[in-house]
Amino acid sequence: MWTRTFTLYFAARTVSLLGDAMMPVASALAIGDVYGIAGVGYVLGLWTASAVLVMLFGGVVADRIGARRIMIFADAVRIITQGTVALAFLDGTPPYTLLLVTASFSGMAAGLFEPGVFGMVPLVAEDPQRANATLKISEAVTQLAGPALAGVLVLATGPVFVYALDATTFLVSGLCLTLIRVAVPKPEPSDVLSDLRRGWDEFRARTWMWSVILVWVFWGLLVIGPSVPLASQLIGADYGWVMAALGLGTVLGGLVAIRLRPRRPLAAGAIALTGYVPAPLTIALDLPLPALMAGHLLGGCAMAFWSVMWSTTVQTQITPDVMNRVNAYQVAGSVTGMAIGQALAGPATKLVEPRTFMLGSTLITITTITALLLIKPIRNLRHTTPKAPDQPTPTPAAAST
Repeated sequence: MWTRTFTLYFAARTVSLLGDAMMPVASALAIGDVYGIAGVGYVLGLWTASAVLVMLFGGVVADRIGARRIMIFADAVRIITQGTVALAFLDGTPPYTLLLVTASFSGMAAGLFEPGVFGMVPLVAEDPQRANATLKISEAVTQLAGPALAGVLVLATGPVFVYALDATTFLVSGLCLTLIRVAVPKPEPSDVLSDLRRGWDEFRARTWMWSVILVWVFWGLLVIGPSVPLASQLIGADYGWVMAALGLGTVLGGLVAIRLRPRRPLAAGAIALTGYVPAPLTIALDLPLPALMAGHLLGGCAMAFWSVMWSTTVQTQITPDVMNRVNAYQVAGSVTGMAIGQALAGPATKLVEPRTFMLGSTLITITTITALLLIKPIRNLRHTTPKAPDQPTPTPAAAST
C-alpha cells in the first residue's frame, strides 16, 4: 500500500488534518473569549453551511477535471483565509464580520475539497478499507495532538501563531497533492445540470445511502453540531485534553478497522456507535476529567470504526466515474444538520440548560443507533469489492437491497 502516490496523499491529508484538529479548540477559545458561545456557533455554522452550498458543484468539477486539481485549489484558498485571520488577531480583536467572511470562504473551499477526499482513496490505494483505516489513524493522531497543542499555543502565544500554522498546513498539503500523478477518468460531454442529475439519480437509487444520510441529519442537528460550542464552554480549560482523548480513541478504532472486515459493514458500524453514548453523557453529568476523557476515548473509537465502514462502503459500491458527485450529495446531506446545530447552539442555551441539552443528545444518540439497525437495507448491506467504471449502474430496486 505504501507506494509513492499513497505516501504523498497520506502526507497531504495528515498535515492538513493536524491544522483542522487544532482549529475547533483555537476557535472556541479565541473567538469564544471575545464573542461567547453564540459567536463561536455562528462562525462554525456559517463555515459548514458554506461548505454544503458549493459541495455538489465541487463533486461535478472533481469528476470533470480530477479530484486532485480541485483539492489543490481549495488548499490555496484556505492559505489565504487562515492567514488573513492570523493577521487580524495580530492587530488585536478581529472584527466579527471579518471572521464570518473568512469562515464563509474557508467553508466554500472545504466544500470543493471534501468530495475528492473519498474519490482519491481508490486511485491511490488498491485496498480501500486498509487505506481508509490508515488515514483514520492518521486523523486520530492529529486529533490527539492537535487539540492539546492548540490549547497550549493559544494560552502561550495567542491565536495568531495557531492560525498561521493552520495556513502553513494547507500549503504543505497543496504541495504534496501537486506531486501526485493519478489517472483522471474522461467524462462524457454533458452540462452541469445533467451531471448533477446523474449524481442525484445514483444517490437516490441506493436506499442504504440516503437512509443513513437522513438519520445523520437528525443526529448532526441535535448531537454533533452543538457539541463543540457547548462542550468547550462546559468543560473549559480541560477541553483540549478531552478532545485529545477523543483522538486517542480514534486511533484505537482505526487499528480495529484495519483488521476487522465484517460481512455487513454498516450494521457492524452502527453497533459500534454504542460506544459514543458516554461522550455526551459524561458532559451532561458533569463528571470529573478522567471520566470525561474515558467517555470520549470510547466515543472516538466508535466514531472511527463507523467512519471506516461507511467510507469503504461508499467507495466500493459506487463506480469511479460518478464517485465524486455521489459523494458530494452524501457529504452535503450529512453535514446539513451539523451546520444548523452549530448555529443554533447559542440560542438553544437560552431555552434549555446546556447540561440538560447534552443529556438529550445522549438519548438522541441511542435513537440514532436504533434507527440505523432497524432499516433493513442498511442492516443487510454486504461487503463487496470496488466496482469498475464500466459496470452497469444498479437499478433503484436492486440497489436498495
